[in-house]
Amino acid sequence: MAKNIMIQGTMSNVGKSLLCAALCRIFRQDGYRVAPFKSQNMALNSFITRDGFEMGRAQVVQAEAAGIEPDVRMNPILLKPTTDVGSQVIVNGKSVGNMNAMAYYRKKREFIPVIMEAYNSLASENDIIVIEGAGSPAEINLKNEDIVNMGLADMVDAPVLLAGDIDRGGVFAQLYGTIALLEAHERERVKGLVINKFRGDRAILEPGIKMLENLCGVPVAGVVPYLHLDIDDEDSLTERFGSNSIRKSIDIAVIRLPRISNFTDFSPFEHYQNVSLRYVSSYQELHDPDLIFIPGTKSTIADLLWMRENGLESAVKKTASNGTPVFGICGGYQMLGKKIMDPDHTESAGITECDGLALLPDRTIFHSDKTQTQSSGIISGISGVFRNMNGMHFSGYEIHMGQNADRHQPVVNSGNVYGTYIHGIFDEPGVSDAVIKSLCERKGVSFDSANHFDLYSYKQVQYDLLAQKVRESLDSDLLYQILDRKS
Repeated sequence: MAKNIMIQGTMSNVGKSLLCAALCRIFRQDGYRVAPFKSQNMALNSFITRDGFEMGRAQVVQAEAAGIEPDVRMNPILLKPTTDVGSQVIVNGKSVGNMNAMAYYRKKREFIPVIMEAYNSLASENDIIVIEGAGSPAEINLKNEDIVNMGLADMVDAPVLLAGDIDRGGVFAQLYGTIALLEAHERERVKGLVINKFRGDRAILEPGIKMLENLCGVPVAGVVPYLHLDIDDEDSLTERFGSNSIRKSIDIAVIRLPRISNFTDFSPFEHYQNVSLRYVSSYQELHDPDLIFIPGTKSTIADLLWMRENGLESAVKKTASNGTPVFGICGGYQMLGKKIMDPDHTESAGITECDGLALLPDRTIFHSDKTQTQSSGIISGISGVFRNMNGMHFSGYEIHMGQNADRHQPVVNSGNVYGTYIHGIFDEPGVSDAVIKSLCERKGVSFDSANHFDLYSYKQVQYDLLAQKVRESLDSDLLYQILDRKS
């Protein structure tokens, strides 16, 4: 049976996911078979495995860092928020319906057998399991029903590294306060503290570190610097949305929908030297881009109405009428059609029928069935500015409610408006190049100045840099002592 180690945090977004990815890479580099695990994840960014199961992208990133294929056992429970108080609940990669927060809270311990079966199965095939917690273990109102922090640590007998975020301030209070709110048997599980996202000279921290160790009775296992690496973020906590990049030779605008999902579809375009990728939330920010992307969303109708109310719908239609390419993916593709129908209220928006942007002839009908599949093939049959995508191989995955009766190709288009259900379609070598080359030709800009990009090789470099920085920052001897239960 595999050894294990768990990363918990003092709050959300302290860097647990990337620390777990780093450990996965480090253990893999050290010759171990390692797999990530998170019993319950809440995320709108998800992925479809080879066998058609849905899981959170954080564990996909960690699997990539470990050098293994993503497996739904790594994330047996996934919650995809549909409203402020409810989520679609996905168990073992398949939806079991929508639940409000209280209903799920009352029911979630029923999923413990599912969690343990997934964990034990992974543990039987690997040397080390790196486990990620969620939020904070000190949410004292949720402790009795916990299945993802200390509750899970007890179930799988995992030692814990507790991480705090110094970049937000108050890291000593974060760590000490969390330890203080744990029960005695939970405190015994915490074998090390990690100060994450540090900028500056560690020597300045030393007096505080010694005091913290004395107060908590737990060693500080490391001080990890603020890392400027390009590894997929999780959901709306991403810093990408907050950046207002300068418009470059080729300017791409992505509509930042309130319930945006799978925004990693656009990551390949961030790596071209003379291409700007901007996330915009209002028509004032749109300006006159060279390409508009409408991304996926968990709530197509609600987000379409949001665009209609804030003026973005009119701005997109006006820009499209002037010849600017518009490309919708998944829910964004559905918005571009003439009609969206939801007779069974599948999306919980309370609307049975809604006009789309009418930039494509498609009509979408929502039913309870959900499409979850990996897709690959050759792009064909499209015209207009992106016609040079024809003949290119694509691979990716589909994950959507709703069907389009008029859909026959992986990418459909009408004039300068395009749509696809394929997430990750631009990841395949050459496809993003084809898009940028088309925009360069249209604008009279040299494609050579944009640079070519190999996403797979780039990711491997980023994972290796992540492992290097974290390895340099952690006490490796203590890490392995914790793993071997000698600390």
